Amino acid sequence: MPGRLTEPNFKHITTKELHSTFVAEIQGVDFSKPVEPGVFSEIYAALAKYGVCVFRATGLDDTRHVEFSPKFPYLELFDAGNLDENGDVIGVDSQRAHYNKGNGLWHVDSSFNPRRASYSLLLAHSIPPPGSGGSTFFADTRTAYDTLPSPLKTELDTNDYIAAHSLFHSRKLGSPTYFSDLDPLAHKMTRHKILQTHEPSGRKNLYIAKHAHHIEGVSAEKSEQILEGLIDWATRKEGVCEVLWEQEGDLVIWDNTCVMHRAGGGSFEGVYKRDMRRTTVHDASSTAWG
Repeated sequence: MPGRLTEPNFKHITTKELHSTFVAEIQGVDFSKPVEPGVFSEIYAALAKYGVCVFRATGLDDTRHVEFSPKFPYLELFDAGNLDENGDVIGVDSQRAHYNKGNGLWHVDSSFNPRRASYSLLLAHSIPPPGSGGSTFFADTRTAYDTLPSPLKTELDTNDYIAAHSLFHSRKLGSPTYFSDLDPLAHKMTRHKILQTHEPSGRKNLYIAKHAHHIEGVSAEKSEQILEGLIDWATRKEGVCEVLWEQEGDLVIWDNTCVMHRAGGGSFEGVYKRDMRRTTVHDASSTAWG
């Protein structure tokens, strides 16, 4: 059962907070060998507290990335970079580039799948030059709920709002002209409650994303007002943290059930490689299935 998170007492790792309410850089993990159970337990605890954990210069390659990830059960593999099958940078007007524009919107991974994602583990294999963009931005959706204006918080507490999520919807939002003929309503959607309890911490959380097409049982106008209002609130400057990729081997792990994220653009697009590879973990919480 979910319960209020107690302050972790770390013996193996140290943390450097990158934001006042979430996100921390984690030190003290030796990725050159199998991670000990006690260390891994502290990584879990850090994720419950911070939502996003950053590990610098891990030295991980594909093999060890995948070997480490099964410590989180129910694994999926994704290519999250800007390279084609030959390892070349994709053109800015290619089909994949238009598809990837949806990744620049605020979202959580796989909310559109029957079983949503919990943790994502993103590893940098090649990063653009400094100053050319390519950061990843995160938004704290637990603190977003905590700080909601009272009338809106009461409305969410009173109404059991359920949002329908669609990958096709976010792709069309990202590149509306390119996907003008795409009708999200022609495809099956998954459904998740907007207000949830984040089970690892026991805190209430807003499960929102640009994948959310509509709220069931309310007018289209009210649905858009609520969804856009919540995302705007959660992504105010004070609730967002930009994570810079400093070198190959940087690893960021985040919990999709308590943070949103988006890919940052920049002058690197269509010019420099940004080779990012992600493993994603199926959620095992009581609200995993949509």
